[in-house]
Amino acid sequence: MNADPIKVDRVTTDSKIFAFTRWDAIPTLAGLFHFAYFFALFFLYPHTPLWIMLILGFVYSLMMNANINGVSHNFIHNPFFRSNLLNRAFGIVESIACSFSQTYYDVVHMQHHKGNADRPNDQGETIDWISIYKHGHDGEAENPWSYVFLSFFRDHPAAIKRELRKRGQGEVVWGNIELAAFATTLFVMFIFNWRYVIFFFVPFFYLGHCFSYLNGYFRHYGGNPDKPIAWGVSSYGRIYNWLFFYNGYHAEHHFRPKVHWTKMEEFHQQIEELQRQEGVRVIDHAHMLGFLDPNLPPREGRGEQAAEVRHPA
Repeated sequence: MNADPIKVDRVTTDSKIFAFTRWDAIPTLAGLFHFAYFFALFFLYPHTPLWIMLILGFVYSLMMNANINGVSHNFIHNPFFRSNLLNRAFGIVESIACSFSQTYYDVVHMQHHKGNADRPNDQGETIDWISIYKHGHDGEAENPWSYVFLSFFRDHPAAIKRELRKRGQGEVVWGNIELAAFATTLFVMFIFNWRYVIFFFVPFFYLGHCFSYLNGYFRHYGGNPDKPIAWGVSSYGRIYNWLFFYNGYHAEHHFRPKVHWTKMEEFHQQIEELQRQEGVRVIDHAHMLGFLDPNLPPREGRGEQAAEVRHPA
């Protein structure tokens, strides 16, 4: 299948603030709300019953997942603002709200798109650092639960920094500014209430990242790493895609990463027949609940089948 003939129009606006569309005010406000929620938890902690704080902490984890895979994700592909200063400022907001550098996340995510959840080569390496096949065996996807709970600890800061340097020293400096902004914020919180940071924030911070990896796993499990239009797995639930700014259209997104979230339904309609022909996988549940899919393909045997396709006798 040749993907070149498929054309996608860029979103444009006459807004002096937003680069693509005024609709990007919505993910901007969502990011700012998450930022405010991050600080609200700190101030509420000493005065709120534990059972309420546990609920609020769990909500924070869900919000982190939605931010990483919705707001922050779309901001990487289509920065919201015309002004580079506003984009940098919002990057700091996102870095504090999600508790990592937005610029460093950009590097990891672009590496993800270079590899598109590829299988290991003969040396056991993948282009995509977060590929679900990277730590699997015999070309099969890794067990979902080890992927979900261990991926947080597998980041390679030195590799991320090496890749970031290719973009110029300015990007390295800005990535470090974002890291410093988050680290300073957390350090100040630690000084005023170390119990909050250690016993409350850190566990829910980790849980939020686990939720994000759970999303990521089922956005590619059952996809076809050897077929561009089927690299991702899609889920078309309306509420889910409203909350995640249409990242549920994940096969479409990997096929054309620069399609703006407001145009994703339109793009899906444009290639829907081609997707059916090429066997693009679609699930009914939100990706985070992909393990509930009644048609979940088995992990065993998929690697051997793929190897036979890539290396026919």
